[in-house]
Amino acid sequence: MKYYIIAGETSGDLHGANLINALKDVDADAQFRIVGGDRMQQASAENPVIHTSQMAFMGFVEVLANIRAIARNLRTVKADIIAHEPDALVLIDFPGFNLKIAEFAKKAGIRVCYYISPKVWAWNQKRVLKIKRVVDKLFCILPFEVDFYRKWNMEVDYVGNPLLDAIANHTVDTRFAETHRLTDKPIIALLPGSRAMEIRRILPIMANVSRLFPGHHCVVAGAPNFDRQFYEQYMAGLALPVVFDATYDLLKHAEAAVVTSGTATLETALLRVPQVVVYKANPVSILIARMVIKVRFISLVNLITDMLAVRELIQKDCNTDHIADELDLLINNKEYRDNILENYDLLIAKMGDPGASERTAKLITEFLKETNQP
Repeated sequence: MKYYIIAGETSGDLHGANLINALKDVDADAQFRIVGGDRMQQASAENPVIHTSQMAFMGFVEVLANIRAIARNLRTVKADIIAHEPDALVLIDFPGFNLKIAEFAKKAGIRVCYYISPKVWAWNQKRVLKIKRVVDKLFCILPFEVDFYRKWNMEVDYVGNPLLDAIANHTVDTRFAETHRLTDKPIIALLPGSRAMEIRRILPIMANVSRLFPGHHCVVAGAPNFDRQFYEQYMAGLALPVVFDATYDLLKHAEAAVVTSGTATLETALLRVPQVVVYKANPVSILIARMVIKVRFISLVNLITDMLAVRELIQKDCNTDHIADELDLLINNKEYRDNILENYDLLIAKMGDPGASERTAKLITEFLKETNQP
């Protein structure tokens, strides 16, 4: 079978790579065409039609500012899909872009599978009607999504969460500190996000927080689509260590973490590192988001547990003093720290077992075989 797989950002690239490897295990004749990043390129041995670094725009204002680039990417991908005639289009998250591609592919008679549901439960829930119309199979990775879609008379598959796979398959680097020339001081992990616009806004605040913890190594997790020089611009004059392709090792060795809202909050929780979740975006984007978003929390940890399992500091609350106060509790208040870890236990119980990539690959290939029958 020929699979055309699209992931528009760093987290989707990781899940896309795992899915590609799982598809190769169940389909010996699998061929791939990808829109993704370095991990998907390595897994498929194919160059991306477009790299994720050219696609990850987030926020209402930011999307408007890059509307021409987005339109150009859409035209490029649509033309490439028609030219390569895949047996299935496999879309990974990234709904602003991928739902447009799904609609196009459906009209072209291409079977559409969607892995990692768009977060339609958060805002503009009527998008479910479009998903029902243009997506043939939907695979969800958050346990509460099955009931949400059922309310809209749509049956979906819960396949577990691919982060469980990535974490289960990770081998800890016991020489991490030595490799990155860190002393025996305890580590605070700083995860400023994977998008340039996030890093520009949040890393300077994180860097200033590090000044208040001289007894710790404050180490930045670098995204693969940037280099150290990019990060140095936003370190408030400090020379903080930056580690690339080692986020799990960083978290495994960290005493606490400051994490930009996104997939990384869930990874940090699954690795059982006490964290404070932060987010800061264009004020207009946040104003619009608060008008339309229908959920109580922004972090996946709190959404899945349906409670304030970890502290969230957003916009004006995302400042040096508030973050430092929360970090102090996470590091020095045993009762507070233990409560966070108990909340993580509840989360892990809800998440289920590893194997999402394998389950999804099997369901995709079974669906294609069924619909190939006359």
